[in-house]
Amino acid sequence: MAAFDYDLFVIGAGSGGVRAARIAAGYGARVAIAEEHRIGGTCVIRGCVPKKLLVYASRFRDEFEDAAGYGWNVGETAFDWPTLIAAKDREVARLEAAYRRNLEAAGVEIIAARGELRGPHTVHLAGPGRDVTARTILIATGGQPNLDRQLPGIEHVITSNEAFHLERLPESIVIAGGGYIAVEFAGIFNGLGARTTLIYRGEEILRGFDDDLRTGLHAAMTARGIEVICGDVFSRIEKTDTGLVGHTRQGRALAAEQIMFAIGRSPRVEGLGLDRVGVAQGWNGAIVVDGTGRTSVDSIYAVGDVTDRVNLTPVAIREGHAFADIVFGGKSAAMSYDAIATAVFSTPEIGTVGLSEAEARERCRALDIYVARFRPMKQTMTGRDEPAMMKLVVDAQSDVVVGCHLLGPDAGELIQIVGILVKLGATKAQFDATVAVHPTMAEELVTLRTPARRWRAEDPATERARTAT
Repeated sequence: MAAFDYDLFVIGAGSGGVRAARIAAGYGARVAIAEEHRIGGTCVIRGCVPKKLLVYASRFRDEFEDAAGYGWNVGETAFDWPTLIAAKDREVARLEAAYRRNLEAAGVEIIAARGELRGPHTVHLAGPGRDVTARTILIATGGQPNLDRQLPGIEHVITSNEAFHLERLPESIVIAGGGYIAVEFAGIFNGLGARTTLIYRGEEILRGFDDDLRTGLHAAMTARGIEVICGDVFSRIEKTDTGLVGHTRQGRALAAEQIMFAIGRSPRVEGLGLDRVGVAQGWNGAIVVDGTGRTSVDSIYAVGDVTDRVNLTPVAIREGHAFADIVFGGKSAAMSYDAIATAVFSTPEIGTVGLSEAEARERCRALDIYVARFRPMKQTMTGRDEPAMMKLVVDAQSDVVVGCHLLGPDAGELIQIVGILVKLGATKAQFDATVAVHPTMAEELVTLRTPARRWRAEDPATERARTAT
């Protein structure tokens, strides 16, 4: 008789957990996965996928307006929110069913229950009320939206979870936050016709991104009619007969039909029983792991947003795959976190990979910065004037392109390809030696010849002397 019920038990059927379960099962492991909600996790059910569908919907207004410049008479248009949400729900259901089929085809047992740790090898299934054992346990419960529970009136706001299920499009909305979720939803609601305000506590939106991307998107959002308020936060939320009023510390009263909080996400660890079995956690509850995903308990691993490393769906998938390769496939290749390309599906779109200019100044002694700002060709006959931006950050000593930052149409598609080059350590000379594809936006990446600016660090001896005085 087997010592354990399973070789691997996965808690959480999001992107990371599903990939780990399938790959481990492919190596011959007996695998079960427990999920208390829907198969697919945040990305498929209430994150990346439905959000991108709403982004597509929000951009049709531009297409209808621009069509006239190309001789098309579109006529009167109208948008219906319930139709969009119903179509989104059907696609999400289709994807969830596909995830379920793939797990079943791999031989993974799916258990509709919440998993809670009862020991290094024991998981309690809430609902069924039974315990199961596994040689290895993987936690992949992801993250959840943050809310300031101490804020008066916080019970009246929504998060991205509820935004996907509103019964109707609000006439007005205020979004608290300045990260990728906040700016993406600001573009969605604005594009669909809602009066949209974004309020953020920092000096500029998108903290951690390259400064040219931050200021460029801010300007573009403002030009599209989104009110962007920086350096302020809510002090209380008031419910009125006509909607909500968000009162701020600086004395603003922001009235809107809905107020949405997108102030970051935190690891979903409540009720997992981590303390009971001694799994170490970080300051925000994140599960602490080593390079293989192993926690402080040898038999327990974790991947994805619950570890709060790089909180992106493709990273969770790669972490889950690497975990299964190492633990069940006998391989040694751990996940690499260098030069991870990512996109922000704001309007206009952002694509970025590698170091920002500010980060590069901390790691390099000399930089050449190449920047192109231009009006996309498609806009030349429409009257629209929303500039695109492409930026290369080059280590002037090695000529290696250490960062690439794009703002404009299809930036997410472009950065996936550029990400390969930055990951491989391509040089500016190699970019220059590549023949351009004309006429395209992407050709700007291989036709940049003159740096917009050069930066050189001081000589170390000079720096020490200046610091000493």
